[in-house]
Amino acid sequence: MKLLSNEEMRRADEAAMRALPPLTLMERAGRAIAEEAREYGSDFLVVCGSGNNGGDGYVAARYLKEWGFDVSVLAVFSPKSEDCRAMAALWQDGVLGRFPRRRYGVVIDCLFGTGLSRPLQGDAAEAVSFINRMGAFVLSADIPSGINGDNGMTMGTAVKADKTVAIAYAKRGCLMADGLDCCGKLVVKDIGIPSDEGIEVLEDISPYFPPRRRNVHKGTFGRACLIAGSMAYSGAGLLALSALLKTGVGYAELNTGRDVLPHYIGKFPEALLSVMGEDREHLLGAKCIGIGCGLTTSPEVYEELCFLFEHYEGTLVIDADGLNALAKFGVQALKQKACKVVLTPHPKEFSRLSGKTTEEIAADPVGEAKAFAREYGVIVLLKGASSVITDGEKTYLNVTGSPALAKGGSGDVLTGLITGLCARLSPLEGAAVGAYLLGKAGELAEKKRGVYSATATDVLEEIPSCLHSAAEQAERKG
Repeated sequence: MKLLSNEEMRRADEAAMRALPPLTLMERAGRAIAEEAREYGSDFLVVCGSGNNGGDGYVAARYLKEWGFDVSVLAVFSPKSEDCRAMAALWQDGVLGRFPRRRYGVVIDCLFGTGLSRPLQGDAAEAVSFINRMGAFVLSADIPSGINGDNGMTMGTAVKADKTVAIAYAKRGCLMADGLDCCGKLVVKDIGIPSDEGIEVLEDISPYFPPRRRNVHKGTFGRACLIAGSMAYSGAGLLALSALLKTGVGYAELNTGRDVLPHYIGKFPEALLSVMGEDREHLLGAKCIGIGCGLTTSPEVYEELCFLFEHYEGTLVIDADGLNALAKFGVQALKQKACKVVLTPHPKEFSRLSGKTTEEIAADPVGEAKAFAREYGVIVLLKGASSVITDGEKTYLNVTGSPALAKGGSGDVLTGLITGLCARLSPLEGAAVGAYLLGKAGELAEKKRGVYSATATDVLEEIPSCLHSAAEQAERKG
């Protein structure tokens, strides 16, 4: 699935309109909305605004009426855009000028589309409240009114839809921030608008888990190492290593402080153990190194990072205290490196790294992540309810996940997954697939343990079934 920003969608619309007769796209959009809505009831209230989203609503109402359904139109505002006025003129049954007391089975939200630029208030806010308290099945056209099309944040108030019919392409805001809770089920209707822009939602990871040949050995599947854990946060190392071992990597190693090393002995007999800061040269043979989980922020961690930047040529995944050390002692070190780097910050960590406020990041997570990735030549995985993964050019949005993941330890599991995957995949692929896997495992853990009780350990237990499912799917595809 491809997601477009408001500006990208505007450019695609304008290009398509130059090649088609006037009003063709609005006619197609309105019919697509009506076709989807007819599956959910027989009496409809179409709530229209004054712009092109309202125009789509008038078209949808006309088609539903022609198909024999009971249809009313509520015009919250008089049509203003030229196309909206044209389509309103074709609606012959009059409009409601006030909120009706009658109940409807289906309400179609065509109040505002992606062009909303300020918080809703007054009649607009009251219309949203009216839709939400109707108790009907709510279908939103393109994006729930009140949701920002670029970042998914609520602009004052927003419609809570049961289903959203995205026209041509899903909009970023449908699958980010509050959009995740307001869009309901998302369906995309193709109406013939081409676009080469947008970001990708990773929906199928089976190509990354092809059948393995019989004639292989552990060296075939790479060596990965984690520099993690401390006396204060020994669990972080355990969680990350547990995840790493489940990715199919050939060799796994935990490099940790001498004082905490005894706590790990015997916990994972499959993994090598070594002491942080000693015999650093042997680390350089790993295909991927993950650093930061539970280390604490210290000059020693920054020193370790600088050594790896200078001497290591594989993929370096930096999380947690590795990120904090960069932010505290010098993020410019990222510009002088021999290795490929994946950063996995949450918004607060990214704020420290980038110097941007968390509000600025929330307003444009894709843009801020891409800008940082380009400036420093890194992969950024900006974590959130939907995570942005980008190298500054190609961008993925991961939308798998569960509120069950909003607990300590989930980030350590993610780092372990990405470190193992990057031992055989590109840094961008490894980061995107790792985020997808964590989310899917979180969804399964929620089903079994509940959203309140599922822990990072429960999530770990679901990773093998996620990987097995992907491998089986790859095998079926041949």
